[in-house]
Amino acid sequence: MAGEQRNVEPGTDVLIRKVDSHLAALRGGLHGPELELAERLARCLRELVLCTAQASAADRGQVRVAVHYFVLRRESRGRLLSVRSLAAAERVVDRVARQLGRVDLLAELARDRPARDDAQPISNALLH
Repeated sequence: MAGEQRNVEPGTDVLIRKVDSHLAALRGGLHGPELELAERLARCLRELVLCTAQASAADRGQVRVAVHYFVLRRESRGRLLSVRSLAAAERVVDRVARQLGRVDLLAELARDRPARDDAQPISNALLH
């Protein structure tokens, strides 16, 4: 008997490849807790991409924003994302996971912190 096939939206593979290639680049320069955080974020993003492949355009858009926030660098100097930027990406990814009802995907360290204001639209997170 064949395994269950998922109908995957065209952008799904592209988003997962972006996450995977960025993580591969980070592995070259990060170590210890920073690398663990990057790997947790990548796992969470992959799962969010897959679980929203058939969801509404708004939900897929939130996940796309989180992927781009993780992948795109805001710093103009240096090769790697700073620890602060990974922490900012963690907040964005966690906010998207909460909004989509996937608290099981929150980064482990975030579970001990009080929840931040979830009422703010995710697009506003890019401005901070």
